This record gives sequence, structure tokens and C-alpha cells, in this order.
Amino acid sequence: MTVAEYVAKFLAAQGVTHAFELSGGMITHLLDAIVAHGETKLVDMRHEQAAGFAAEGWARMTGKPGVAFATSGPGATNLLTAIGSCYFDSTPAVFITGQVPTKELKQDRGVRQLGFQETDIVSMARPVTKAAWAVNTPVEVPGALRNAFRFALDGRPGPVLLDIPLDVSQAEIPAALRAPARVAPVEYLPTSSARQITDLLQGAQRPLVLVGGGCASPRVRPAVRRLLSALNLPVVTSLMGLDVPVTGFVGFIGSYGNRWANWALQNCDVLLVLGSRLDVRQTGANVRSFLAGKRVLHVDVDVAEINGGRVSDAPEVQRRCDDLVGFCTAVAEEYPTPPLGGTKWREEINERRDRWRAGTELQVPPNTINPNVFMSRLGNANPDAAAFVLDVGAHQMWAAQSLDIHSRQRVITSGGMGSMGWALPAAIGAAFACPGKPIVCVTGDGGMQVNIQELQTIADYQLPIRIVVLSNGGHAMVRQFQDQYFDGRHVATRPRAPSFWEIAMAYRIPSDGIDSPEGVEGFDRFFTSTKGPALLEVAIDSRVGIAPKMAYGKRLDEMDPPRE
Repeated sequence: MTVAEYVAKFLAAQGVTHAFELSGGMITHLLDAIVAHGETKLVDMRHEQAAGFAAEGWARMTGKPGVAFATSGPGATNLLTAIGSCYFDSTPAVFITGQVPTKELKQDRGVRQLGFQETDIVSMARPVTKAAWAVNTPVEVPGALRNAFRFALDGRPGPVLLDIPLDVSQAEIPAALRAPARVAPVEYLPTSSARQITDLLQGAQRPLVLVGGGCASPRVRPAVRRLLSALNLPVVTSLMGLDVPVTGFVGFIGSYGNRWANWALQNCDVLLVLGSRLDVRQTGANVRSFLAGKRVLHVDVDVAEINGGRVSDAPEVQRRCDDLVGFCTAVAEEYPTPPLGGTKWREEINERRDRWRAGTELQVPPNTINPNVFMSRLGNANPDAAAFVLDVGAHQMWAAQSLDIHSRQRVITSGGMGSMGWALPAAIGAAFACPGKPIVCVTGDGGMQVNIQELQTIADYQLPIRIVVLSNGGHAMVRQFQDQYFDGRHVATRPRAPSFWEIAMAYRIPSDGIDSPEGVEGFDRFFTSTKGPALLEVAIDSRVGIAPKMAYGKRLDEMDPPRE
């Protein structure tokens, strides 16, 4: 058995149904062995960055490590943005790069490069991985693979990189090491402070739960939902936790959060934070004001994230991902009755939600599409979708503010890296993770052109991805910033955009476009009429920004534009 054949068997043993790649010379033996083995299907992408994002989308939907392959040199370096995206958003992934044969490695020579396309990808990737290794002998491969999958899942999930030279992938694995075992997640440990948490919540008059991306993993989400149901408290979410709560959901918080959700976060008296960083985009720049009058109970897998560098009360540190499951279970068992107080608090939140409803904040020119109204309709028009995959930009915030989803649906996006072009390939990964179920990809004209080549991948595999491109002729978030701080000088934020629906037709993907409020009323019929891929281009007036928006230096609930 060669190393390449062992890798193929090992991936199958871990339940990796699909791996994503762009072929290259240094990974040909690995790819050939995977196809010959037959259990893990290879997905041919058009760019290595897109292969990495697709692996991330697959991992987000399954909770298992996503896998992507790239050849040496530019293939490996093209993966780095996707590796960083997995690192910042705590997505488990294993990236395998090919390398030049060991005899062509420069090692300690003073030259820049010995072998063609030789690149020290391990050193480059280390700052944005949980671990990165060069595997230079066949004997190292089994242990390295086991550790890669274990590291990717254990503690705070994240990416691992393995770099395998071409001659190593062709070499024989010693017979004693040929049986690949499934890597099991680490068992959680019981938590000891459930009673302390429940006592504080029970005694609060304005209790609130903030749910973040640490709760969104399929491995953790069910336990968090059980806890939220038992607590029966108002719940707000960060961008990365949008799809977690079922009961008690108030809204989305942050720089572009729902005004009433930010008000609730600012004015609560006991705040339970589950898997969220509490960074400045969540607290506002005036941290002293945010902390005034409240107790903060911070639960996170990563001890370094506790308190976000701020002072909070009785932080409960969870050192392993599965500990969050134990924490949620223990608190739910200690919390058998509804909260003692908070009725007036709920009424205050609901009154503000009714007064500041999303869609009423924007100044939209007559006879043009209100993106908040469109996003609300988009959610209702796709009840059969397994996931909404959001790119990065103004459309991402409009969706977070207004998208209506069902409890079984996922919402995934790029948070920490915030990479434009993420959604189209991530939707491909999500589609392979949920075979036969539609995936809705929401992107902008800027993000769409970053990885537009993956329309060919979608067409080749006839994936049921419903692509929605909100086209406003520029980078709206930056343009809004320029309006506010640069006297309206729009430098590099008015790039010309092509006709995306015509481009989709060139890929033989059914497409259409809407440019008026009347078109919003009937676009859902276009999606339901197609079983495979489809693209809808939605024209948004370039003058439309995002509202409300956090005002720098002010309290979290003092958002622009000011409202009573």
C-alpha cells in the first residue's frame, strides 16, 4: 500500500464523503488513489482558494473536518486565504498540499528555491493553523493524519496543514501501519458551575443570552438549543450565530445589528455569552458604558477569548469544544422553571422591535428595491433550502438584519476573515454536504467576481444552488464609509459590473433579473421552476447603504441615523 492509497483509505474511514481540489503535478498520485478507492468523491474546482472555501462550507454543514488538496507553489499559496478563514471562524479542516520530491528540497542551502515550484508552505501557514507539518517519510504519515484530524476537532476547532512530497506519496507504507482507524472526538467533561449561572439568571430583571459562532457547529448546536429552550430567555446573536436560536430570538447585534437587539444588549443586567468574542464590533467603542450596570458570564472554548480583554464576572472557561455540550446540559438540568423576572423586560424589547422594524430604517429612492424587504421575502420564498450562504458586503448585513429562516435551516458566512468571494465556493461545499437539497447563495457584484469561475463547477455538477447577486455597482460598505468620513470621495468603490444573468446563461445556468419592487413580488416562481442551479440578479440603487449603523465612540444603542 502506498502513502497515497493510505490517505484515500484514511479519509474514507473519517467519513469524508467529498474532498475539493484543483489538480497539479505534486498531488496527482494522491488524487488518483482517492478516485481508485472510490469512497471519497473528488470535486474539481477552478481555483485553490475556492477549493478551500468549499471544504469550509462542507465542514460548516457536517461538523466534520473539510478536506482540500492543492499542488506545490502557487497551488499551496492560493489556499492560504481559505486556511485563514477556517482559523478565524473555528472551522475544522485538513489541507493537504503536494511538495516537490525530497531530493529537490533546498533544506539548509542558501538558495531561494531548488525544485520547480518548491515553496515552504508550512512556515507560511503556521500562524493561521492549529498545526502545520511537512511529512517527509512514509512512516510519519499515519500518525500525522491521525493528529491532523484530532487537532482539527479538539478544543477550539480549526485547520491543520500537511505537506507531502511527491516521492513520499508514491512510497510504500510499512505493513504494521496500514490499518487506518477512525479519529473520535474527545469526550466532554462535566461542568461544575451550573448552579452559579442559574442563580444569577434567576435573579435578573433584564436577563439576556448572546449566542455566537462557537455554538453554530453541528456538534454543539443541539445542546445549545436545548439550553435556550430551558432558559426561556430573550436571545440575541452575533453574525456567526444567526441560525442557532429557535425560541426567544430577539435579533442580530453588532455594528450593523438590529437597533432593538443592540438596545437589549446595552441595557440588560445579566448577560450570558455563549461562544462569542465580545469584540468592539459587539460592545461598541465605549466599553465602559457597555459594562455599566451588568454582570457578564462568559462561556467559551478558548481561554484566550474569555472577557475579550475586558473585565467580567465569574467567567466559566470551557477548554474543549465538547465541554460546551456538557455546560449546556448541566445548566438546562439546573434550570427547570421559567425565569422569576423579566416580563416587563420582554415587553420593552418587543415594543422597540415593533417600532424599529427592519426595512423601515433605509432611505430608498422611489421605485427601487428595498434590500431589507427583499431579504425577508427571500427567506420566505425558500422554505426547502438547507442553507443560506452569505458572502461579505452590504448584502451580508441586509441578510443578517432581515432574513427569515426556519429552525432546520443553516446560515453560514465568512466572519473573522471576511473574505469577498467566499459564498459561491462555500455554497458548493454545502451542496455536497446536503445532497439533493437547495442551497441559497447570496452575494454582491463585488464578491461575485472574486470567484466567478466556480459557476463552471456548479454547472458541471448541476448543483441545486440558487445564486442571488445584489448588484449596486460598487462596494457599498466602503462607499458608505467614504460618504461619512471622506466627504463622499468614492475612491475605488465604483467598479463597473457586468450583466451577471447573461454570464450565467453563458455557463448554461438558467438566469433572470429584477430591478423594481414589482419584481420582488414574483421572483420566487423563478427559483421553484428550476431543479438545478439558477441565478437571479437583483438591481439595488447605488445610493442605498446599510441602516442602522453603529456610531463610533457612542453607546451601542446610539446608532445612526438617530431615532426615538
